Amino acid sequence: MEEQAKEFADAERRWEESIRQGRVKPVTSKEFKKLREEQGWKVLDVRPPEEVNKAEVKDTVQVPLFVVDDDPSFGGLLKQVSAFGMGGWWLGGKHMKPNETFLADVQQQLNKDQPVIVCCQKGLRSLSACEQLAKAGYEQIGWLTGGFDSCEKEDLETVTGIDVRYAGIGGLSEALGWTEVQQREKKGFMGGFENILKIFALVLVLDTLLFAVEAIMANMRK
Repeated sequence: MEEQAKEFADAERRWEESIRQGRVKPVTSKEFKKLREEQGWKVLDVRPPEEVNKAEVKDTVQVPLFVVDDDPSFGGLLKQVSAFGMGGWWLGGKHMKPNETFLADVQQQLNKDQPVIVCCQKGLRSLSACEQLAKAGYEQIGWLTGGFDSCEKEDLETVTGIDVRYAGIGGLSEALGWTEVQQREKKGFMGGFENILKIFALVLVLDTLLFAVEAIMANMRK
């Protein structure tokens, strides 16, 4: 665990240095639309296929930085169980592994002099991808800060018209309608978390009334 924490801290320092040196340009959700539509920046979507399939953004180059680890061995199954126990049950995530052909796949589709905005769902994986592209010689790299989760529905267009933030939800939190985007649109199990609370409160009230009626009836029999 300490070694992993050190690796993450080192990576974070490298990412911050890339931004300070101007090799990576932070891009807000509002700037994203302008750079794309008015200045011809391409969009590189590095989300795994499972997220892209939920809400595919129009006119993007799609190359996953990570893919689901489908190792069927006992060790692979343990990793999946661990991922489930570490939050997968709530968020729906699975154990992932690096896409070994990521950089080669990107180079086949994007020239190094092409300005590109790198995006993922929450902004962490895309920052790691930016580091790889910078090392490979890409000249103009933008990083969507906060990922697609920072975008409003009007900021970008998806293939099916769904809000792109739906791609980042899953598991029990999605089923309960617990997430922010679901609560805004009143979607999810039983219409969202607020409706679940209302139903729960109604059940408590009915149960209390039933108890009171039974108590009154019992006193009348005496």
